[in-house]
Amino acid sequence: MFKIDKRLFKNFDWITFSVIVLLSIIGIITIYSATRPPLGTGAHPDFYLKQILWLLISVAALFVVVTFDYAWLQRFSYLLYSIGLVLLVVVLIAGKTSMGAQRWISLGPLAFQPSEFFRVLFIVGFSSYLAGIGKNLDYKISLRSLFIFAIIPLALVVKQPDLGTAILLMSLFVTLIIAKGVSRKIVALVLIIGLISIPFVGHIFWEGLKDYQKSRLIAFMDPEVDPAGIGYHINQSKISIGSGGVFGKGYLKGTQGPLRFLPEKHTDFIFSVFAEEWGFVGSILLLGIYLILFLRGLDTATRAKDEFGRLLAVGITAMFFVYFLVNIGMTLGMMPVVGVPLPFFSYGGTSLLSNFIAAGILISVRTRRFELFYP
Repeated sequence: MFKIDKRLFKNFDWITFSVIVLLSIIGIITIYSATRPPLGTGAHPDFYLKQILWLLISVAALFVVVTFDYAWLQRFSYLLYSIGLVLLVVVLIAGKTSMGAQRWISLGPLAFQPSEFFRVLFIVGFSSYLAGIGKNLDYKISLRSLFIFAIIPLALVVKQPDLGTAILLMSLFVTLIIAKGVSRKIVALVLIIGLISIPFVGHIFWEGLKDYQKSRLIAFMDPEVDPAGIGYHINQSKISIGSGGVFGKGYLKGTQGPLRFLPEKHTDFIFSVFAEEWGFVGSILLLGIYLILFLRGLDTATRAKDEFGRLLAVGITAMFFVYFLVNIGMTLGMMPVVGVPLPFFSYGGTSLLSNFIAAGILISVRTRRFELFYP
């Protein structure tokens, strides 16, 4: 008979759980405000209701994940990683195309984005590989492993195209290698090769982009080159954030989102809506909540009982941080618009569910920092 050790509840990481639920609730409140009809006309879109449903599903999924020892992930890591790669191939063959990108797989009335789950499977697979090769990392990372964990997934994601996930995968690859303990010589060599290859790789990369992606990069470099066109997103985001002032306009009193000046107001640019209503003070408090999440994740990594758990915690924390950094950078015009959601905050069921599953793994690592035995 399956029994759950009571020490699971005693050692459960309620801080991490409370932080991500709090962020999700604030996100739903902001989604409600961002999607409300202008001047009270028409019916209110049900985005916030869908997000509430996804939150309930995600919380349930988190507790299911925590129930199982994360060590099981290492046993099936390569299988899970292979399934993730297969899904990325399937989405290129039979995926649903929307807004110029082929990123979704439809299952009847439901559609999900495989890359959202693959980022978690990537962390599991690569962490398992690094944990199993011992200390001599410099000599054991072969061209085959680089091909499997870097080149193949990156190529499949860029082909969709999904530049946001591509940036994340590159960041995770480098972060996990550094966390494993690669020597400075290897890091210096990679940097030198990277700098030398920038002109060649950059040309190939640029030619492979779609027109709208090139426009986003141009707008990032100079938003004023076409303020009514390619620079519109960034300019409107800056206007929304700046108009919030110190204390904001007040909840449900923001105008940029409801009046539809701000595109993608409940997804990519939801922070702009929040900043307009809650101002600089509210934004700092929100960033502080995220800081607690990041610091807690790093603390979990230092307390993990094994190498696999430590790398899992580092990778998941890095994933949340990179998405947070890129999204906030997009809204402030400090990074190009690449379609990256704000973790636990932006609208999106697949993204929310995958983030809660990742957080469940993170909590499992911390909960099992001591040896737990099941009768």
